[in-house]
Amino acid sequence: MAGARLRRSVLFMPGANARAMEKARGLPADALIFDLEDAVAPDAKAAARDAVAATLKQGGYGGRELILRVNALGTQWAEDDLKAAAQMKLDAVLLPKVESEAEPRRAEAILISAGAPKNLALWCMMETARAMLHAEAIAASTSRLRAFVMGTADLSKELHAAETPLREPMMTALGLCVLAARAYGLALLDGVHFDLDDAAGFEASCRQGRDLGFDGKTLIHPKTIDTANAVFSPSVAELARARRIIDAHAEAMKQGKGATVLDGSLVERLHVEAAQRSLDLAAAIDARGKAQ
Repeated sequence: MAGARLRRSVLFMPGANARAMEKARGLPADALIFDLEDAVAPDAKAAARDAVAATLKQGGYGGRELILRVNALGTQWAEDDLKAAAQMKLDAVLLPKVESEAEPRRAEAILISAGAPKNLALWCMMETARAMLHAEAIAASTSRLRAFVMGTADLSKELHAAETPLREPMMTALGLCVLAARAYGLALLDGVHFDLDDAAGFEASCRQGRDLGFDGKTLIHPKTIDTANAVFSPSVAELARARRIIDAHAEAMKQGKGATVLDGSLVERLHVEAAQRSLDLAAAIDARGKAQ
């Protein structure tokens, strides 16, 4: 499980919305993104930055991963956002509009100069055609990088692509980011689903993301949290099979065999590793539930 953190449901919250940030303390989302970019009007950027800093200082978010989405490098707010983030109680900073390895490296330099702790991670929004073409270089840019977040809405607009239920126009882009993220040990989060009245479509999108290899889904409304958590959690049946796979392989190893057959399917070491990931995820979910 990438980064040993739960990231099934990652909720965006407007940094200018004090009520939303307060309510988020009691929500079952695995992670929270305090947004200073798209969700905040230009004349409210500075005030939102201060509001997020004050909210984080108060605490009360339990073991949730806390991320700040800053404004894009090149805007008038970016450097101040990063300098402020260096002093906030955060787990990561999310960079929007990343198109090359230069942006995370520049952001890291600003964070370091502002006194950011070594464990403050960087996440990158992958939302342009250039980002897709440079996915591997971005993934390899800095050891501080921990996750890719898909910006499928912006990407769809740039590509002049249709927004279809099965997201066929997105498959190449999603695949490139899956490959780059997994090659460099990054977490991987799927893009948001904007139609809040389309519960079935949202669930289908979550299942598709999980099947493609994503760790979780970014969200724009609390009512979608439970579905994302459920889809990106291993089922009872999956956990039962995972235990059987591990037990069957262990028995084969005792007999000097590197592989065995379970229910007509070959079981090798790679299947054991996948099964163990499911059990580790279930253990993390159980620990989160006990901590709340």
